[in-house]
Amino acid sequence: MSNILIINGPNLNLIGEREQSQYGSKDYKYLEDICKKESKELNLTLEMKQSNVEGEIVNIIQSARNSFDGIIINAGGYSHTSVAIRDALDIFKGKIIELHISNIYKREEFRHKSIISGVVTGIICGLGVNGYILAINSMHEMLNENK
Repeated sequence: MSNILIINGPNLNLIGEREQSQYGSKDYKYLEDICKKESKELNLTLEMKQSNVEGEIVNIIQSARNSFDGIIINAGGYSHTSVAIRDALDIFKGKIIELHISNIYKREEFRHKSIISGVVTGIICGLGVNGYILAINSMHEMLNENK
């Protein structure tokens, strides 16, 4: 059984409340529920973490090095600004999927560049919370390729 970690960055705890035109109306509890359900169906062990604090996200990634086979990360605004999160992801040797609920390329220009993209295995954006289901399925496939 593979262990995967989903990390959600700043303001993602407020999905369903904030900018529904970008993030939809489903709340964080709904997101957790669908991710847990999908992981269970695929026989994956899933842990989800959310933090609004950059250093906490770095600590979560560093702690994942010896416990998780893959990371799905929606670093939120830190995707565009955090060298520290990028460096922590670069140290992680498992598979990594970068995820964005909104299409970052249809938004403000400063969101078009993610500095973490250069160290991840793959990127999903613009599919709403359903992107998490795609990410979980993709992670499952990637991890099973190595067995």
